[in-house]
Amino acid sequence: MGTGMNRFKMISITILAILGVIIILQNMETVETQLLFFTIPMPRAVLLMVTTLIGFALGVLVSFFFQRKEQTKELPK
Repeated sequence: MGTGMNRFKMISITILAILGVIIILQNMETVETQLLFFTIPMPRAVLLMVTTLIGFALGVLVSFFFQRKEQTKELPK
């Protein structure tokens, strides 16, 4: 049973990697992004990657916060 799940994970990762490459290749044109007082020209693919990484990092931080909050509730007093 474990082998089927590993195969599913590998296929899923491969499909996501291929989709990621397609998205990057289709979004190579330069866009200007305003960040506070700065205007930063960068490829759209880089902008997508940066915003995705920021969202991922925020999701990890929030999950750690709630996980830690639940652990402190479970401690006996």
